Amino acid sequence: MRLVIARCSVDYIGRLTAHLPMAPRLLMVKNDGSVLVHADGGSYKPLNWMSPPCRLVEADGQWTVTNKAGEQLVITLEDVLHDSSHELGIDPGLVKDGVEAHLQVLLAEHIETLGDGYRLVRREYPTAIGPVDILARDPAGSAVAVEIKRRGEIDGVEQLTRYLELLNRDPLLAPVRGVFAAQEIKPQARTLAQDRGIECLVLDYNAMRGLDNSADRLF
Repeated sequence: MRLVIARCSVDYIGRLTAHLPMAPRLLMVKNDGSVLVHADGGSYKPLNWMSPPCRLVEADGQWTVTNKAGEQLVITLEDVLHDSSHELGIDPGLVKDGVEAHLQVLLAEHIETLGDGYRLVRREYPTAIGPVDILARDPAGSAVAVEIKRRGEIDGVEQLTRYLELLNRDPLLAPVRGVFAAQEIKPQARTLAQDRGIECLVLDYNAMRGLDNSADRLF
């Protein structure tokens, strides 16, 4: 990636025309061929840009960026304050934290979050319409089906309801209770779950990871 801070003006020539008057800006030339013009405001969105594939030609203090449609971004540089290039390599991509898969693994590892004396039967317990996230046994030995969501909404309660209907047909499991677990449970979902005899459990992701010790809190 090339980063250039320069006092420049920018003209877009294409289906429409646009002009940015002379001012200090950040110019980004990415390895994929894209060119972006940023100001010091406007958050992440560039003032103007040219998406790849495009061709950059530099001559006499002027950049001409042309895309495959023939549209051009003409950048006139009056004063270059900084010009550097950096090899970033292949980006591994965004890894989301706290997604349902992570919550399922953590709850299985800390099944006591459901209560003292609970034990894990298995994760992804199969049913005819798909696997329920966790099947556990309570201290009395009764089966408990747990459906896990990052955000608990009505659809999740309906999904757990369907699982419970199937699981309760199995004489080796019945009766099976349901627990709807999520980091956040919407009021409507909680009301529907309680109406159907399903327990709601709010999961503290950081606490299950051991990053939040309630004993260290002042209040």
